[in-house]
Amino acid sequence: MNTDQPISAINNNSLAFIALAKEYCMTLEGSAQQERDDFLASILRLLPRLYIMASDIKTDPMLGEDEGYVEQALDEDAYEMVRQRVASVLGPDDVYLEVFEEDMKYSDTPVSASISEGLADIFQVLYNFLSTIRDDATDQTVMLALNSVKDDFKTYWSQILCNTLRPVNALVNN
Repeated sequence: MNTDQPISAINNNSLAFIALAKEYCMTLEGSAQQERDDFLASILRLLPRLYIMASDIKTDPMLGEDEGYVEQALDEDAYEMVRQRVASVLGPDDVYLEVFEEDMKYSDTPVSASISEGLADIFQVLYNFLSTIRDDATDQTVMLALNSVKDDFKTYWSQILCNTLRPVNALVNN
């Protein structure tokens, strides 16, 4: 792999995922300026597309499945600011009952979760990914980051995305 070529050498699916990740991050960063229904409609359009695009990421077979690198660019304060913005837009609709929580197996009481936290968790992964592949990133850096985000998708944020999509869908369509 030539590591001196610009990011444009990455395949079209990867470029589409990068653009979608950027759209998602911009939507969450601008959530405070949106009306609740408009924000939810945007998220309802973005989450299924993110799931499909992340599922379709083609990683470099020369790299190990869990070999990858994504800088941790988003600090806790920035994460919390995004989460709070989304929570304020959603108000009391932010909290929902979670049925896919591991602790639910051992609990006699319902386990609650928040849409804002799920969306912020996905934001954190995508923000860190985008920070790693800045404009001057080499193909190798991009491929390592794609490997990492794909591995994280499989093991972590795909379930968060699905769990968060359910209450967002209920808010939009009920």
